[in-house]
Order: sequence, then C-alpha cells, then structure tokens
Amino acid sequence: MRNIKVTIEYDGTGYHGFQNQNNPALPTVQGVMEELLSGLSGEQATIIGASRTDAGVHARGQVFNFRTNWTIPVDKLPLATNSGGIPPDIVVRAAAEVPLDFHAQFDATAKTYTYTIYNARIPSAFHHRYAYFVPQRLRVESMAEALKGVVGTHDFAAFKAVGSTVKSNTRTIFESGLEQQGPLIIIKLRGNGFLYNMVRIIAGTVLEVGKGKLKPEDIPEIIASGNRIMAGPTAPPQGLCLEYIEYPD
Repeated sequence: MRNIKVTIEYDGTGYHGFQNQNNPALPTVQGVMEELLSGLSGEQATIIGASRTDAGVHARGQVFNFRTNWTIPVDKLPLATNSGGIPPDIVVRAAAEVPLDFHAQFDATAKTYTYTIYNARIPSAFHHRYAYFVPQRLRVESMAEALKGVVGTHDFAAFKAVGSTVKSNTRTIFESGLEQQGPLIIIKLRGNGFLYNMVRIIAGTVLEVGKGKLKPEDIPEIIASGNRIMAGPTAPPQGLCLEYIEYPD
C-alpha cells in the first residue's frame, strides 16, 4: 500500500466545489479525479482533499492524497492523468509518495488564498471567470490598510457564513496584502486555516472600505463584535483562488 500526494490546479467555474456532494449528479473536482484514478489504477480510488473549495472557486495549488496498490512510478502520474481523459479545466501539477500517515487536510500548516477584483468602468471578457467586476472607483490604499486589521489570532465569527458549525472560530492570519496590477486588485491572505466563506467575507468587507462605506479602523471592531451582520457582504466565488498549501518539511 502506498500513499500518494497530488497537487492540482483547476478552473472551478463548471464544478459544484471540490468535495463530492450528496447529489452524485452534481459535478465536483473530487468526483472527476476519483473516477480518473480508479480507471487508471483498476481499483476504487478515494481521495482526501486539503481544502473544500466552493462552487465556482478556483485553485492553483490544491492538494489531495490517496492510498493505492498502483505500481506506476509516482513521477509518471502527472503525465498518466493529464493524458488519461482528464477535462482541460483540471491539471495535475505534481505527485509524490508520502508516508502512510500523511493526511492532506490535517497535516497542512498554512493556506494561501487570493481574491481578485477587476476594477474598471467597463468589464472584461477575459477576466469575468476569475475576477469580481467592480466599476466603482475604489480607495485602494484604504483597502490595504484595512487588511492589516485581520492579521493575528482572532475569533473570526463575524467573518463566517451564517449556519456554519465548527468547534472553534479562532484562526490565525499570518500575512495579508494587496497588490494592484492595472485594473486588477489582488487581495492575499495566508493563514493556518479559514472558516466557511471567511476569505470571501473579508474581501467583501474590504470592498466596503474601498467604497467608503466602512473605514480601515472598523475592522478590529467588527472582529471584536463577533457579529456577521457587522461585516460586509460575501464576495462572489469567481474571484477566489486557492494558491498553495504548506506542509512541514
């Protein structure tokens, strides 16, 4: 028995998230990869994903692992999968054999997400799948200042989707930043974990700052309130991308 760690990227537009749904008719990235790996290996493949990206959310560095008796050399796995009938909106970037006790979700030490905004008067035909179009002029410096307020260890209940149930709302944001590339505004967050819709709610709240509806100094007060109503709206999924996941050396 071997344990294989796989890194993939995907355009999440056509999928109902990474994780399999209760309705098997809904396409998921996990479902595609399990079907593909099962066909190639001749045995039922069950994969463990590091992050449950939502419908319409993208990834450049999603990680999963699966246990198998497959004898193919692990360095051949990307070529075998990418030429084995995989849809063009999913690509296997790398594969490595790892210890049997490796777990893609529980062993992760940090995750980095970006949220991209297309800020221009006229929308883009090329960015609409990967960025949230906002025609209103934004106060970018204020947005960057607001992002500093989420860094640290906090109870992020105010930035959690209503109805989400977890044992603890406490997470640590190691780094936050904002980069502007022409009309693209890219929010970056690196943390030890994120609550359901947390990055999208942070992005929506920072956008409220950019529009002048909130101030950068409001962010600590929103966190302290623990009240979802105090934060901004949940930004739409297409701007969100899971960039990479870190593991111990």
